[in-house]
Amino acid sequence: MDDQNRNLILATALSFVVILIWFVLFPPPEDPATDPNAAAVEQSVASAETGAIALPTADPAQPAGTPAVADTPVVETPRIAIETARLEGSISLTGGRIDDLRLKDYRETLDEDADIVTFLSPQGTDGAYYALHGWAATAGISADAVPGPDTAWQVVGNDVLTETTPVTLAWDNGVGQIFNRTIEVDENYLFTITQSIQNNGAEISLRPYGLIRRHGEPADLKSFFILHEGLVRMSDGELQEEKYDKMTDFAFDEREGTTADRIEVAEKGWIGFTDHFWMTTLIPDQAQGFRSVAKYFETYDIYQTEAVGLPVTLAEGQSVEITSQLFAGAKEWEAIRNYERAGIDGFLDSIDWGWFFFLTKPIFAVLHWLNVTLAGMGIAGSMGWAIIALTLLIKAVLFPLAYRSYSSMAKMRELQPQMAELKEKFGDDRQKMQQATMELYKKEKVNPASGCLPILLQIPIFFSLYKVIFVTLELRHAPWIGWIKDLSAPDPTSILNLFGLLPNETPSPESFLFIISLGVLPILLGISMWLQQKLNPQPTDPTQQMIFAWMPWVFMFMLGSFASGLVIYWIANNVITFTQQYLIMRSHGYKPDVFGNIRDSFKRKPKAEGK
Repeated sequence: MDDQNRNLILATALSFVVILIWFVLFPPPEDPATDPNAAAVEQSVASAETGAIALPTADPAQPAGTPAVADTPVVETPRIAIETARLEGSISLTGGRIDDLRLKDYRETLDEDADIVTFLSPQGTDGAYYALHGWAATAGISADAVPGPDTAWQVVGNDVLTETTPVTLAWDNGVGQIFNRTIEVDENYLFTITQSIQNNGAEISLRPYGLIRRHGEPADLKSFFILHEGLVRMSDGELQEEKYDKMTDFAFDEREGTTADRIEVAEKGWIGFTDHFWMTTLIPDQAQGFRSVAKYFETYDIYQTEAVGLPVTLAEGQSVEITSQLFAGAKEWEAIRNYERAGIDGFLDSIDWGWFFFLTKPIFAVLHWLNVTLAGMGIAGSMGWAIIALTLLIKAVLFPLAYRSYSSMAKMRELQPQMAELKEKFGDDRQKMQQATMELYKKEKVNPASGCLPILLQIPIFFSLYKVIFVTLELRHAPWIGWIKDLSAPDPTSILNLFGLLPNETPSPESFLFIISLGVLPILLGISMWLQQKLNPQPTDPTQQMIFAWMPWVFMFMLGSFASGLVIYWIANNVITFTQQYLIMRSHGYKPDVFGNIRDSFKRKPKAEGK
């Protein structure tokens, strides 16, 4: 078999395996079940005995030292507004919860009148999701004398939280302690919460805490193997990721009636929940130790993460101030990178880079730089062009390998007459034929395996780019040219309605029928693969001919439901590979007859004798 054909078959076979695995591992997401009891869940309070953040219930077996608290709806409560260039929402004065947040820069769909993304929502709404800070009593003070979920805070000074105007909340417990909480927010999504106590009574001991609570799984949970959604935690440089269904399998804690995953006190780190494009993260003071806990309350279908500070002891007349941070917003690479550089340990790992993080991180960094550079030049659809530019850079980096590969195959083509002589000399003696062939390769300094290396290297690069395009926010709703309005979504056009000329609707991406709903990009992909084949004459073996004839069109259908950005990469890769191969083959004295090979592929094959 011709070596060019052998390698092309290897490439298509390996790629086919990749696509097949993708369809098996990443089926369309199922609609998540909704817990009808989620809205009736009661809030956390501090355990007077241990300082743990526990969930009170009506169960008679409720842990000792955890007082029952009446359920307080917090949808209709006094509030102070959040109004920044990128955020809008409010803070509930009941408990001081950050529980109403919308992201101004992002919309739910591509429609011009689509709602902006609602990120956090208060208890009493569907899918309630909020952050709460407070103090857990440990000694010298009762649980109802520390601020908790039901505390009625008073506003001191500013009544609107902006980038330049923090808000301060105050509460006097009436038994000697005055609590203050100052909330600030930067130009992006980082809140700074400063909690202080002035102790005018007897000696007390307590722990500061922050918690994030999610009522049920997110409504848009993808359930894809390639994407992590759920618990994300960094503890002294060690990253932990657990999906929601794994949190339900944590060890049962009888003291609190929850499944929980506890760790030892960490010096640095953070804990929270990550979605596809959004994230909430509790970030304690990175100069102080803390304990992070992840929990699941099965009775109420609540997921919770906590960051509990070290105990603080205050004698009469003493005061203390504890500062922590809360990230609540979009997982923008540049913003998260800047937060990491400012001191949040390992924060960039909150983005799910996957197994090939050593490739996905630099690939996205380059892609982001290209996008910003092209956008700065006023080029529309800069992310799509950045993908093509990234493809050129990757091919340039791999070019030395590709050149050696194609050069080796060219030398092997030159050795074909000698190979024919060896075959005639040794006949059916395969062992001697193999030995003589290897001696010939060694003498001529030819490595037959070198042609496979560029192909094998393309596989992790393909996986990495797929991961980058799928998980990173920067490609969400990113337009390219004409009909491509979202590079993270499949090509919206369809051959079934003549690419928009007919009024009929086409199958949705979740439908299996979407595979036959070919758009423009998948068709261009199939054509580019087909043209790449035509650099070489058809193989003489009928089976190989059939594989070559069908493979581009099989891939065309299989990749039709992939993100447009990935298909653009593959088309660009095919075009560049075609050009490289053509020029390298010409440099070795072989002129590919592309048009002749195309004509031959359309010729009717003569029937064998006796057929």
